[in-house]
Amino acid sequence: MAEVAGPSFWLGNETLKVPQALFALNRKRLCDRLRKNKAVQKNAIVVLQGGEQTQRYCTDTGIVFRQESFFHWTFGVTEADCFGAVVVDTGKSILFVPELPESYAIWMGKIHPPEYFKKKYAVDEVHYTNKIATVLTSKKPSVLYTLRGVNSDSGSVCKEASFDGISQFHVNNTLLYPEIVECRVIKTDMELEVMRYCNKISSDAHKEVMKAVKIGIREYEMESLFLHYCYTHGGMRHSSYTCICGSGENSSVLHYGHAGAPNDKTVEDGDLCLFDMGGEYYCFGSDITCTFPANGKFTADQKSIYNAVLKSSRAVMKAIKPGVAWPDMHRLADRVHLEELTKIGILKGNVEDMVKVHLGARFMPHGLGHLLGLDVHDVGGYPEGVARIDLPGLKNLRTARVLQEGMVLTVEPGIYFIDHVLDEALADPTQSCFINNEVLQRFRNFGGVRIEDNIVVTAKGMELLTCVPRTVEEIEAFMAGAKDGTKLTDHVNGQKA
Repeated sequence: MAEVAGPSFWLGNETLKVPQALFALNRKRLCDRLRKNKAVQKNAIVVLQGGEQTQRYCTDTGIVFRQESFFHWTFGVTEADCFGAVVVDTGKSILFVPELPESYAIWMGKIHPPEYFKKKYAVDEVHYTNKIATVLTSKKPSVLYTLRGVNSDSGSVCKEASFDGISQFHVNNTLLYPEIVECRVIKTDMELEVMRYCNKISSDAHKEVMKAVKIGIREYEMESLFLHYCYTHGGMRHSSYTCICGSGENSSVLHYGHAGAPNDKTVEDGDLCLFDMGGEYYCFGSDITCTFPANGKFTADQKSIYNAVLKSSRAVMKAIKPGVAWPDMHRLADRVHLEELTKIGILKGNVEDMVKVHLGARFMPHGLGHLLGLDVHDVGGYPEGVARIDLPGLKNLRTARVLQEGMVLTVEPGIYFIDHVLDEALADPTQSCFINNEVLQRFRNFGGVRIEDNIVVTAKGMELLTCVPRTVEEIEAFMAGAKDGTKLTDHVNGQKA
């Protein structure tokens, strides 16, 4: 990012300075969009509620705070328990912060006056949260637009602003959500700079993990190294999601790493490691998966499956451009997988016929990728008019949109050998006729391969944000160099396609 003028977020050292102008531009974009909506009334005010500080269950142990994403997109505020308002006609911004008790200064630190936050966040006004109704009344709004909508990934309803005295205003809680979501879907140049930074730090952390893996180590030790690198070198206190550090059979568990399977297996000789991890900086995320052999050398079978996934990844990246429907990219990846699995000998017969019976979903049951931004599964996947495709594999897509310039997505094809899924395919005569069960048995307990990169849709194609070794040769050379101590230059550079 160019030299930052005005207030900015910065954690020192080599971390990225993020200008508050990023959020001022977001507010302007939102107001511009709302003013184009004929249903929006004059003298309307947008009111958002930030995230609340919470404790662990019934204790007084605080949970490390992370700002609510819509509020962060609009104001860039790191503190908890705040509200914000934007006057649609003028774009004027108002931040409301809690009036803290004197005891706060003893336990938590200095109590800052409203002027401090006005300067820190470059907003027009700052007041205490106990004055929201009074301040908004003085603006004589025709309507308050509050945020209420269903997240298409979680099914959860976002938190709508609520404060003492809101009942005295006319409130519309349906208009704002789709409008602000569409703003979040398309990233500005300043937002892209932060996401490039997230990818650089997270890519470097993945490479550190790749260097450090050895037989006998526990999966969680690699999770720990990744998180440590991201925080130490990138100022990333949070990760974008729970790290997935699957080795051996665990590499076929799509969301491995949860409390019931907490990255606790010992890495064994011959294991493939599928590590899906992403750092988060100032609420902006990344989402990267690297798959590589624990001992640094692919077996013939591991190489064949890895190359099949890499081929589909590169086919998709080559095809990405504005106007392309994302489900078609999923179908492209599926087709490449089926073609390659046929060459390997796991499948037999006509690929077109395999497509008709959705055989590809048995090997890649998840969607090809998703929108990425302030949330790892970012909002806007299914706006009004975009419907889920109720077919195997495709129904798990987190978006079915037509691509637009400025969208950031993950491209994450994978091939997995999941016993119960394979058993279902073998029990289905329309699918089992294409499976060479004798060869398939060789891949039982294989695990899986996923290759996940983050990309930006550009005017004529895409920009690759992720920078890690990707080909078999690059991975083996990188890991060999790490073991013998030689210095290797990066094998993969961010590129435009």
